[in-house]
Amino acid sequence: MKKIYLKSIVFGLATVALASCSDVADEITSIVYNRNFSPTSVEAKVRNRTNIELSWNLGDGVTNYNVEVYANDSLTFAGSPVQSFSVTPDQVPVLITGLDGETQYSFRVQATDGDATRDSKWSGVYAKTEAEQLFKNVKEEDIKAKEVTLRWTAGEEAATITLTPGNIVYNITAADIAAGAATVTGLTPETEYTAVMARANGKTRGKISFTTGVYLEETDILVKAGSNIAQAITDAPEGYRLIVEPGTYGIATDEAAFGGSVTVSKNLTIKGLRQNDHPVIKGRFKVEASLTIDQVTLDGKGTDGGQAFDFTAANTIDHFTVNNSEVTNYTKGFYYVNKAAKINSLVINNCLISNIECDGGDMFDCRAGAILMLNITNNTIWNSCKGRDLVRYDDKSGNFAGVAPVITIDHNTIVGACNDAGKRILYVRFKGNSITFTNNIVTASAGNFSNQKNTAEPTFENNFYSGADGYVTEGANANALFVDKSGTIADPQFKDAANGDFTVGNDAVKDNKAGDPRWF
Repeated sequence: MKKIYLKSIVFGLATVALASCSDVADEITSIVYNRNFSPTSVEAKVRNRTNIELSWNLGDGVTNYNVEVYANDSLTFAGSPVQSFSVTPDQVPVLITGLDGETQYSFRVQATDGDATRDSKWSGVYAKTEAEQLFKNVKEEDIKAKEVTLRWTAGEEAATITLTPGNIVYNITAADIAAGAATVTGLTPETEYTAVMARANGKTRGKISFTTGVYLEETDILVKAGSNIAQAITDAPEGYRLIVEPGTYGIATDEAAFGGSVTVSKNLTIKGLRQNDHPVIKGRFKVEASLTIDQVTLDGKGTDGGQAFDFTAANTIDHFTVNNSEVTNYTKGFYYVNKAAKINSLVINNCLISNIECDGGDMFDCRAGAILMLNITNNTIWNSCKGRDLVRYDDKSGNFAGVAPVITIDHNTIVGACNDAGKRILYVRFKGNSITFTNNIVTASAGNFSNQKNTAEPTFENNFYSGADGYVTEGANANALFVDKSGTIADPQFKDAANGDFTVGNDAVKDNKAGDPRWF
C-alpha cells in the first residue's frame, strides 16, 4: 500500500510530493497560504456614547491589522476614511475615540504580516454612536422654581437648548459658549424637564433632566428647620403639603427627642424643599390616610423597633407613595399592613433602602390588607432583609373577594436580601395575583422566588443574577417552585458595594440597562 506525504502545500501554486513506501519523506510540517485570512467575528460596540470598541478574532502569523473608519456610511466605504491606523494583535480590542455623536460609522479591518502582497481582504462592520453628553450635573443652587442654569465645558459650541415639556427653545449666545452656561427662564415649578443641547445641524451635544424647585402655593406649609415635625403633621389641613427645609427633625417620645411615631389621619404630602439636600425625619409613621413622601430621608435609628410605616386602620386609602427618598435603620421592615385596609395604589420609587434588619417582620409586609396595585421600581435595596422575605402578601382577613393584586417589580438593584435557602423575594399568598419582574439585578442571595402555590409565576425579562442561582437555575434551590429561565448569570461588577456604591462595571449589564437606573 502506498502512502501519500504532503511535504508542503502552497495554495494558489500547489506543489504535491508523492513517494512510495520505500522513499524517505517528511509528513506535513507547515501550510503556507498566498495571503492572510480576513479577520472574522468583527464587532463594534458603543462605549461612553461616542467611542467605539472594535474587536475581532486574531489570525495566525498576523503581525498587524490595518483599520479604516468611514463616517455616515453603511459598509460602502466610499470616499476617504476619517481615521486610518494600524494596531498589533496585543492591542485588540481597540477603542476608537474622536467620533461625532449620533453618527453611523463603517469600520473595516485588514490582516497583514509586513508583505503587502499577502494582505487579507477587508472585513467590515458598522455602528452608530450615541448622542454626546457635554452637560454637567445640574447643581441644586442652579435650580429655581421657574428657571434653571445649565452648564457645560466652556468653549464647546452649540446652537440651541430645547426643553420639554413645553418645547421651550433657547438660542445659545457667544457669551454662553465662552462661559459654558446658559440660564433658561419661564419654567413651571416642580416639573421634570429634559434639556437637549444641539448643534446647528441638529445633532445632540448634551441631554440632561432636572426638576424645577418648589413654588409655595396656598395649600403649602413651609416647615422650617428646628420645627416640631409631628405637630406640623397633626395640625396640617386635609390635602395640604408640608414643604420641609433641610435639617434633622425628631418625632419625640416621652423619653427622647426622636424615635417615636406620628399618626397621619388626613391626606397629606410631605416633601423636602431641596432635591439634593433632604430633610431627615427620625421616627415612624402610623398611616390612616393617603400619604406621599417625596425627597425625604427617614431614619429609624433609636425607634421602638417597628416598621417605618404601619397601616393602623381598617379603611380605604387611595394612595401611598414614597418617592425620591432614603429609608434606613428600621428594625422590622419598610411597611406593615396588619389591618383590613384597602390600598388602591402603593408605590415605592427611586429610593435608597438600607440597614432594615427585618427582625420580626418582612420588608414589604401586607398580612391582612389588600393592595390593588403594588409598584416597586427604580430602587436600591442593600444590607437589609437578609433572613426574611422581601415581598410578603397574605390574605389573613379574607375580606377582599374579587381583588386581583397587580405587582410590578422593575429596575431594582437588590443586594443580599433573602439570603437563606428558605426565604423568598415573592412570598405572595393572596389569590388571583399577577406579577411582573423585569430589568432587575439580584446578587448575594441564597433564596428563591417562591414556594407558595398561590404565587403567580411572574413575567420575567432582562434580569441579571450573581451569587443568586436559586432564582435562575433549575434545581439550585430545592424550595423554588419556578425560576427565571430568561435570566442571565453575570457579575455586575459593582464599583464599591461595601460602601453603597453600586455603579455597574459589567458592560453587558450596562448595555441592557438592568438594575436601578442611578447606577448605569
